[in-house]
Amino acid sequence: MASDTTITHVRITPIAFRDGPLLNAAGIHEPWALRAIVEIETSDGRVGISETYGDEPMLKVLEQARPLLIGLSPFALNTMEERVRATIKAVPGAVEFELAPGSHAAKNAPKVISTFEVGMLDLQGQIVGAPVVDLLGGAVRPAVPYSAYLFFKYAEHIGKPYAPDTWGEGISPAQIVAQARRMMDLYGFQSIKLKGGVFEPAHEVACMQALAKAFPGLPLRLDPNANWSLAASIAAAPALDEILEYYEDPTPGLEGMAELARHTKLPLATNMVITTMEDFRKGCEMGSVKVLLSDHHYWGGLRATQTLARMCRLWGLGMSMHSNSHLGISLMAMTHVAASVPNLTYACDTHYPWQEEEVVKGGRIRFEQGSVVVPTTPGLGVELDQDALARLHSQYLECGVRNRDDLQQMRRYDPSFTGKTPRF
Repeated sequence: MASDTTITHVRITPIAFRDGPLLNAAGIHEPWALRAIVEIETSDGRVGISETYGDEPMLKVLEQARPLLIGLSPFALNTMEERVRATIKAVPGAVEFELAPGSHAAKNAPKVISTFEVGMLDLQGQIVGAPVVDLLGGAVRPAVPYSAYLFFKYAEHIGKPYAPDTWGEGISPAQIVAQARRMMDLYGFQSIKLKGGVFEPAHEVACMQALAKAFPGLPLRLDPNANWSLAASIAAAPALDEILEYYEDPTPGLEGMAELARHTKLPLATNMVITTMEDFRKGCEMGSVKVLLSDHHYWGGLRATQTLARMCRLWGLGMSMHSNSHLGISLMAMTHVAASVPNLTYACDTHYPWQEEEVVKGGRIRFEQGSVVVPTTPGLGVELDQDALARLHSQYLECGVRNRDDLQQMRRYDPSFTGKTPRF
């Protein structure tokens, strides 16, 4: 019986997979991206799976929290959350905004809760014979739309740790348009986002204008990652007002975003200045943003994402989803929760096209017209490929990367690079 089923083992496996030389405000992606795969096994032999951050601090807190699951029912989500919050204490010193909110130690408890919750929901679905989306109230859409996620990039990594990716260089407006066209051809995306904050605002605006000309009428977004000053963000607004669907995190802080809102017709979006409910309250009072990009990995899970969606609806905010370098388990978790949110008003972000490897059986997840079909099979709808897991774990052991550091990687290209924010 389901009521007799308990969790008996928790396995945490760090992995590394190839990542391209993608540029951002912090620097440049390293050749290897890190993730952790968590397997939660029950007394009746079932295994629920989850995917999360794979840096050393995250592995340590996962290891610290691992015993908390032993003996619990896969349905005891509230008890799991209580245990984690009592054990994984918040680290003081959180700052107003983070280039990578999921990396901040203040998010340790929500990150662990999210990791365990996804695996436990996968188990629940297997036990009752229902997809995770049904455990979240049911699907309001049969497929979840994602956006083409463009990056400025170099042709290959310094030191050439492996063969260059097939995307080539992406610096000029023409190269960015070519990158978009290829991504659209491969995946069928119906909207485009460019990760900015890399070059002078005028160059990035020119790239967006080139995209608008190449793809007339297609929704466009630009994300400078808070690397533009308030003055630069205001100066760029008139040109962007005519071509974007939203303007994401151009300038730091709730105050900066609130002031910028007075100078643009565009809705301002964020995954950086609002990462807690306290931020949410302040941001709404100040009028800082009109679109929130959630991320179940650091907001505390799929149910927490649904709560956030209800808050967005209450306050009249649009909603989308943030992404980081990830594989198929995270993509399916994102898809299940996004399918359960009625007010998902914008296509979600995903880094998935930039990754070539996979840990789930059957290989890479398919996109249809830019969307991922919501699984109807029990649980997450994907299973772990143990051979692939072993291969990617071996890459982790051999690659030498233990913590993501885009700043230090960029200094291999440019020793004078400071990472100062805002830079422009």
